Order: sequence, then C-alpha cells, then structure tokens
Amino acid sequence: MEAFLASLSLVALAEMGDKTQLLAILLAARLRKPVPIIAGILVATLANHFLAALLGQQIAGLLDSPAFRYAIAAGFVGMALWALIPDTFDEDDQPKARSAGVFVTTLIAFFLVEMGDKTQIATVAMGAHYQNVIAVTAGTTLGMMIANVPAVLLGHRIERILPIRALQIGAALLFAALGLWVAAQTVGWVG
Repeated sequence: MEAFLASLSLVALAEMGDKTQLLAILLAARLRKPVPIIAGILVATLANHFLAALLGQQIAGLLDSPAFRYAIAAGFVGMALWALIPDTFDEDDQPKARSAGVFVTTLIAFFLVEMGDKTQIATVAMGAHYQNVIAVTAGTTLGMMIANVPAVLLGHRIERILPIRALQIGAALLFAALGLWVAAQTVGWVG
C-alpha cells in the first residue's frame, strides 16, 4: 500500500504544470472529445508506466547495493530540482488528429511525450525503490489521471483554479523528502 500511495501522491503533484498536462489541455482544446482523450491518456500511461516500473524493478534487482540506493536517492533529489522548472509546450509539439482518430492520436502523443518525462523517470525510481511493479504502476497511473482528467475537462481554466507553482513546489518537496528518506534508510538511520 505504501508503494501505491507514495507513487500516486508523487505523480499527481509532479504532473501539475508538466508537459503532459499541457498536452492534455491542448488535446482537449483542439480535439474537443474528452472521453476518447481520457481513454487515450489512461492506456498510454498504463503502458508507459508499467514499462518504467518494470525497468526500475529489474535495474534494482541487478544493482541492489548501497551505491545504487544512493543513486536512487540522488535521483529523487534531482527530480525535486527538475519539478521546480516550469514546462512549456512548443507549437511543433501540438498533435493533430488525422484519420487515426482522437483516441489513437492521444494514445501515441501521450506515450511519446511521456518518454523521458519527469513522471516517467520518477516511476522508474519508484519501481526500483519499492520493487512492486503493479502497485507503482497503479499509483502513478491514478496520479496521472487525477492531474490530467480535470485538465481535459477544464482546459486552460485549471490554471486559475489550481495554483500550479505551489503544486510544483509541493512536488519538489515530496521528491526531496523521498530522496532523503532513501538515503537515510541506506545509511541505517531509519528502518
């Protein structure tokens, strides 16, 4: 349950103002079909985050050493710094629905934009730390949906409702706390 809740809260906060959330807003504005957009986000996130959590679990299994645990801790601290940098979305990045339809356009665009994104890297780290692919995937996917479904339904109005900068700072603090927690566990200061 800890893996699920930590993954959920970490990604839900980290996703606020993230490039994929901006993509969700753009898709909603351009394609105006929330149900297939939300379904595409869900399927893309499940696939992407399952692979990321699996990769994290496999890497941790191969490199289960204090040095690797410190690297995970440093990765979380690095994610904290990255979370403070606002994302932008270039005009070239905007998806266009073609004959594939809204669902497939969303699925492909979301899957590709999420590659190398901070929430995907966080999912790899969570998979490595918790060694529970299903709980991490479920948590990170639900976190993505909590952040992106309102973005699809509310569009640009979400920025007026939620203080994005405060959420980015909250995500940074959560990443930093996780990094410090992993480091403290590795040293043996906490159980």
